[in-house]
Amino acid sequence: MVQTPFTWRYGGREVFLSGSFNGWSERIQLIPMEGSAAVFQRIIDLPPGCYQYKFVVDGEWQVDQQQICDVDKYGTVNNIVLVSGTEFMSPDFNAEAFHSSTSGANDREILSVGSSSGSLCTEPAMQLSDADMDILRQVLSMHLFSAAVYELIPNSGKVLILDIEVDVEKAFHVMYDELYSNHAIFSNEDLGRQTVSSWKGWKFQHHRDVLRTLVPRERIPLIYAGPDESLADVASRILQNNISAIPVVHSVNGLCPRLLHIACLSGVLKHVCRHLKHHLGYLTLLQQPVGYLPLGTWAKEFRKTMARPLLTLHLSNSLNDALTMLLEAQISSIPIVDDGGNLVDTYSRSDIFSLAKDNMYTHIQLDHMTILQAIEITVDVRRDRLQTCTRFDSLYRVMELLSEPDTRRVIIVEASSRRIEGVITLRDVFHFLSR
Repeated sequence: MVQTPFTWRYGGREVFLSGSFNGWSERIQLIPMEGSAAVFQRIIDLPPGCYQYKFVVDGEWQVDQQQICDVDKYGTVNNIVLVSGTEFMSPDFNAEAFHSSTSGANDREILSVGSSSGSLCTEPAMQLSDADMDILRQVLSMHLFSAAVYELIPNSGKVLILDIEVDVEKAFHVMYDELYSNHAIFSNEDLGRQTVSSWKGWKFQHHRDVLRTLVPRERIPLIYAGPDESLADVASRILQNNISAIPVVHSVNGLCPRLLHIACLSGVLKHVCRHLKHHLGYLTLLQQPVGYLPLGTWAKEFRKTMARPLLTLHLSNSLNDALTMLLEAQISSIPIVDDGGNLVDTYSRSDIFSLAKDNMYTHIQLDHMTILQAIEITVDVRRDRLQTCTRFDSLYRVMELLSEPDTRRVIIVEASSRRIEGVITLRDVFHFLSR
């Protein structure tokens, strides 16, 4: 337990305190401080955690506007206190002073080293404040656990459902026309005679051959969420199962299940961004440049200790090179660069759907078609999903970009040359925020 003081400095006859630490069920009376008729205080033993609280002054609910505030899911404004270990983020803490003291140059250290291009590059060694991280993660956790999946469902939306016995050629064209989802390439003859059910068996075998890893033969049980589950549950389920989306299904006592929505990480992140937008003043970590955070995948001249390399391809690489790299690296998109390493485009698994136009997939050979040719013949139907920023853009700005539909990654470029420096994905952001 941590001794945590609560102080009201604005006068009154009687001042009480209530909060989430006691379920809002009890009012604790604050004691007038000697020598001041306006100041009331009470010290309470609390376990580590993040709590909302409010004062009751002469029978009226009040918040201290000079301290950290938050809006709950009902639109009610409350104060926040963070109790961590044997220390606490005091409710007497001034949010504006906190912002100025933690966003200065002393909180980060930038080491200059020589790059292969002869210019200076930066190896981020930012000293992240534990308090900054704890505040952001506690606020985020409170929001994700309090918000329900139902809040992601738009007032009107469209979900495409296919019978598993429909032939794959028809499904391929339907998904091209409607969804632009992930898919694989078959010959025209194969597509015409296989059903979606049999195609899924082929897909398992194909992944086993390409990745040379064991893939379970049995069908994986459907992973889904109910409309009353929390956003935290949905995000965790998507990340743990390495999937891109999850169906939201409603049923009564397990009967008559109905598909309501398809939830994805970008939808969860958009909900989070709307909530955090009003709290940027004290969530200072959101204002830090992404180039100074341990986040994403970077070129070697910017991060020498990356666990995974930054993968790129050139326009002259074959389409087969692109598909093989997508499968082996288990990623959904690859940046395409010119000879100078400058960003030209990206090629994604979903771009394969563009080949459904006029049955183009029946006339190509993967080894002989270059990425440039594949882009040129589908230029009229490809979606523009390329989102870029610089390493000096804030974490919140990157989160906003990633919350847009169909966006799974933001490519970090040098502003003037568009030389690629790194990639930050949706999963990178969620893993960083949940450490």
